[in-house]
Amino acid sequence: MAVKPRDDDAFLREVDEELRREQLSSIFTRYGWWIIGGAVLLLAATGGAIWWNQRQAAQAGEGSQKLVQVIEQLDANNARGASAAIDELAASDRAAYRYSALFLRANAQIQTNAIPAAIATLGSIAGDENAPQPYRDAALIRQTQLEYDQLPPAQVVQRLQGYARAGNPWLGTTGEMVAVALIRQQRFPQAAQILSAMARDPGVPESIKSRAIQMASALGVDAVQLDPSIEQAVQASAGAGAPGAAAQGAATQGNDVAARDASQ
Repeated sequence: MAVKPRDDDAFLREVDEELRREQLSSIFTRYGWWIIGGAVLLLAATGGAIWWNQRQAAQAGEGSQKLVQVIEQLDANNARGASAAIDELAASDRAAYRYSALFLRANAQIQTNAIPAAIATLGSIAGDENAPQPYRDAALIRQTQLEYDQLPPAQVVQRLQGYARAGNPWLGTTGEMVAVALIRQQRFPQAAQILSAMARDPGVPESIKSRAIQMASALGVDAVQLDPSIEQAVQASAGAGAPGAAAQGAATQGNDVAARDASQ
């Protein structure tokens, strides 16, 4: 009796399965150790990443604790006791800790009356292009406060006029310094405009608003209701002789504010 030919589809499936078995066997024979090694490396990399994240978190916690300790020591007027921790934090590879430590170093230097050193420390932050901009801004403003009496008015204006504008978060801090510098330059309308911006800005503390209104009043200006023609009005008062003395009083008032801020 003749044997029936096998079904073509079934035969092809058997051949295909056998071929795949041979291919898998050949692949494992040739690359088995590489596959095992790759799996081991993957597991090691995963474990290493977990360990690194845990280590970074632990270091972050330690850094935060050291920052708190330094702040507490400075609050207790123990600048010398805080110096070692400040130096350690200033060498951190984390930018937030490093720049925070430099600010704390400047505060410690101010506490020990090493003002030139504090100015240099703040200047290094302000001039560091790798530092985040908020750190650079704060350093430049604090540096200017410390050396305010030694700076020409034009330099104060050049440094800080970009901050002394309505809506700028630094307006309350910089406005008085810039306004006094403008008064020293006899630029009364510009000073009045800044004082008015301070008096109207909701983000400026009330105590600073009050001083701005008083300084503007010394110029003969209502800071809250600033006249659009303020420049002509102030120039006319200056021609009458009053604003010269008034401006001097406003400048003296502003110098007292700058000196007080620098000593804090």
